Amino acid sequence: MNNTKTALVTGANKGIGFAIAQGLGALHFTVAVGARDDARRKEAVQRLHAAGIDAFGVALDVTSDASVAAAAASIEKEAGRLDVLVNNAGISGRFADGAQDPTTLDLDALRTVLETNVFGVVRVTNAMLPLLSRAASPRIVNMSSNMGSLTLQTGPVMAAYAPSKSMLNSVTAQYARRFADTNIIVNVACPGYVATDFTGFAGERTPEQGAAIALRLATLPDDGPRGGFFDDKGAVAW
Repeated sequence: MNNTKTALVTGANKGIGFAIAQGLGALHFTVAVGARDDARRKEAVQRLHAAGIDAFGVALDVTSDASVAAAAASIEKEAGRLDVLVNNAGISGRFADGAQDPTTLDLDALRTVLETNVFGVVRVTNAMLPLLSRAASPRIVNMSSNMGSLTLQTGPVMAAYAPSKSMLNSVTAQYARRFADTNIIVNVACPGYVATDFTGFAGERTPEQGAAIALRLATLPDDGPRGGFFDDKGAVAW
């Protein structure tokens, strides 16, 4: 097996996910670009190659058991192991017509958001664990938001998206407890309010700035923090 470390970034074809992929590539990781859309994934891999980064595409729909299993098999074939998993794929969900007003919450919208933002992370993480367990210093980074902080309660009222991130934070804490006596370190990252498709390009931070905390958590030393929620400034209140 070669000594090059391999990282999988989900939702890596644009925005913060692409910036994370680019950042890991600059740190000499081979990057598996996980994305649903074939054309966008191919274009992202070409952009990384043009920047001198070793990358390969992985067809990945985090809401599909079959797709996630196939992705794990293709990473095993390509790299033999996985050193870093960044669960970045996420959706804001529908919010027109009061869909995310708690008093008129559209339960189908809520289910759709949870399917990607929570169940998708569990599905991908558990499928990749056999590959992560082959690495010397495996790291898992779950991309969350301070909108999921019950203490801070930031951002607009979004009764599907914000609770999905609260649940993701809680699930991450459970993984950290489960992995306490192992070499797998798992944390939550908040990228801040970043100008991407996701925010209608309204954020004041660049994707590269949003990616910085993920890169730090993906490359933590073996005695680094576990089961925490971090942004650029340090720990975020739960």
